[in-house]
Amino acid sequence: MIDSRTLATILFVVFIAVTLVLVFRAGRSNKKSASDFYDGGASFSGFQNGLAIAGDYMSAASFLGIAGMIALFGYDGFLYSIGFLVAWLVALLLVAEPLRNSGRFTMGDVLSFRMRQRPVRSASAASTVVVSIFYLLAQMVGAGSLVTLLLGIDPTDTNAKNVIILVVGVLMIVYVTVGGMKGTTYVQIIKAFLLMIGATLLTVMVLAKFGFNISELLGSAKAASGSATFLEPGGKYGKDILDAAGNIDAFKTLMSKLDLISLGMALVLGTAGLPHILIRFYTVPTAKAARTSVNWAIGNIGFFYLMTIALGFGAAALVGSAKISEADKGGNLAAPLLAQELGGGAGTTGGAVMLAVIGAIAFATILAVVAGLTLASSSSFAHDFYANVIKKGNVDPKKEVRVAKIAAVLIGLVAIALAIGAQGLNVAFLVAIAFAIAASANLPTVLYSLFWKSFNTRGAVWAIYGGLIAAIVLLIFSGNVSGTETSFIKCLPDAASCVKFNYFPLNNPGIVSIPFGFFMGWLGTVTSNERNTAKYAELEVRSLTGAAIGKAVQH
Repeated sequence: MIDSRTLATILFVVFIAVTLVLVFRAGRSNKKSASDFYDGGASFSGFQNGLAIAGDYMSAASFLGIAGMIALFGYDGFLYSIGFLVAWLVALLLVAEPLRNSGRFTMGDVLSFRMRQRPVRSASAASTVVVSIFYLLAQMVGAGSLVTLLLGIDPTDTNAKNVIILVVGVLMIVYVTVGGMKGTTYVQIIKAFLLMIGATLLTVMVLAKFGFNISELLGSAKAASGSATFLEPGGKYGKDILDAAGNIDAFKTLMSKLDLISLGMALVLGTAGLPHILIRFYTVPTAKAARTSVNWAIGNIGFFYLMTIALGFGAAALVGSAKISEADKGGNLAAPLLAQELGGGAGTTGGAVMLAVIGAIAFATILAVVAGLTLASSSSFAHDFYANVIKKGNVDPKKEVRVAKIAAVLIGLVAIALAIGAQGLNVAFLVAIAFAIAASANLPTVLYSLFWKSFNTRGAVWAIYGGLIAAIVLLIFSGNVSGTETSFIKCLPDAASCVKFNYFPLNNPGIVSIPFGFFMGWLGTVTSNERNTAKYAELEVRSLTGAAIGKAVQH
């Protein structure tokens, strides 16, 4: 019988070896220019970029986190699938093409076009790095749980998970520093291809188990869950909270419902502010290619999120929530455990093969996304902050790329340290936090820059820092950081004393921080006399026509 640990190790090594070869070849083909590192020389076709966008977007939160959420909480878990899919449509319709036509390498190119360069680029770089690090946490936490299962390590062995997180962090740094955008894109294309094949295989096998009858699948999932309301709203969000006497606690119930609204706002609006998604539109040569890439991306993304129904409910029906929670409290191992069950169960050759194959695909998913995130944040630091703030636009492109690589190393180390403390949280939930921060800080500034003629430097800076600080402060004072067993600072129920400062009653800050970001952008604008209507007219032409594509954005 094939040992799943051995097979998983072989598949991991093969994937890493293949992608490293591609990355090193891409690194040799780079001309050491800023364009090669940041956008791959804008040399990718619409089809290639479409797969890469899908690979960047369908993260560990999609494959591991959403499947786990659905398996544990039923209907409410599926809200993540809906939110992520609708979010992509918002990004497509509102900002994708105008932002791509107006910029060159980073989101900061557009935000600073008609503003004073230094304050706006500084704020843009800060926001990009913070959002990317929070997103990185989710991927690396997922990696720790996944590899622990595949290698047969005790799930309570935190030291082993720490080593795994460290290895993933080192690999992502290598991908970015050696291959730049070209190498990262090749990894994302391979990952998207593998993920779609793996998810399709699992979906067909799950449906075949239930005679391709979705109603029977859902009914079996409900029965296995032991909850009469498994297929109804309120399993996790918006539910009635009872007090010690068994009566409905009006305040906690209201907070639960507001948390649902807050989550929805973060999911739907967050994608349009995610830097690692937006910069992908700079890697194609024409506006037509950008639209083609969008078509390919949305087809793959839409089909994948439909398949999460089979992945999540299939795991609930065939594996069971108790076994999933035992393997990982956040439910992040639902999809790999489902694969093992479909292959014949634990201890069988088929189960070992399926577990190893799907686990390797999930690992590929994590590596591809962390590379994209690290590239986006390091590029913004080097291009926006170093080149245009510190050096005021007078910098050797080779030195700028060198700074970007150094930034990638530092950002990777910070993400590793934070991910070690965030273990136990669901990766889809961690991504939702990143979405909330992106929607609070980046989205107001992007929309105001593209569509509000009077928007100015103070408005841009206040919007970014206002939304960013509001989201992070509310996050720090929520149950995510302290007060519960799964908080960053864990507080066990039987502990005599523990650190608690969870004063903000919601887990997702979006319902407060997103409107606050828009408000601060408006307030900063109306309290400043700065206006540059000529630059706005030029930006409008650029965003609608792509007239500036290929030209340096220097002012």
